Amino acid sequence: MKKIVILFSGDGFNAQNIIQSLHKKECFVACGITNNKNAKGIEKLSLLGVKTEVLEHTEFDSRESFDGELVKLINSYAPDLVVLSGFMRILSSVFTSNIRAINLHPSLLPKYKGAKAIQRSFEGTSDECGVSVHWVSSELDGGDIILQKKFIRSDDETLDSFTKKIKEIEYELMPKAIVKVFSKD
Repeated sequence: MKKIVILFSGDGFNAQNIIQSLHKKECFVACGITNNKNAKGIEKLSLLGVKTEVLEHTEFDSRESFDGELVKLINSYAPDLVVLSGFMRILSSVFTSNIRAINLHPSLLPKYKGAKAIQRSFEGTSDECGVSVHWVSSELDGGDIILQKKFIRSDDETLDSFTKKIKEIEYELMPKAIVKVFSKD
């Protein structure tokens, strides 16, 4: 069975969804790793029986030194794939040249790369919005697209209703993307 490691920084809802959808079915979730000792996702993963590790980026003097330790920690689990699921770090080439990883991004890439993508997409001029799962590369949110799902923003959309649609698509798309990646291995 293929093995994954999930990286997350916050609430861990997408990590929880991946585990509930795929763990011990389509793949084995070896570990969740967070860069935030206060991440609410730690408890979610623990309740689902998945080990979590904390590696705080604030304890390192550079992005590269953090990424080097992160690579070592990930490799100790020997995963077939690393899944970034709300991992709020820009990764250096120390990571991107050594780890096979995919990322969930809440916009139709290449639009709205980087932070605050939901809000920027909501405030944008296009009625066509959505979510992307892509390969992690040295370019921020620039790797090849694995899956995307679109929707048309309604005229009466609020930021809250828009965010809810994005989250629902994220929960649907990421497990499908992981299965798709493994079906091509």
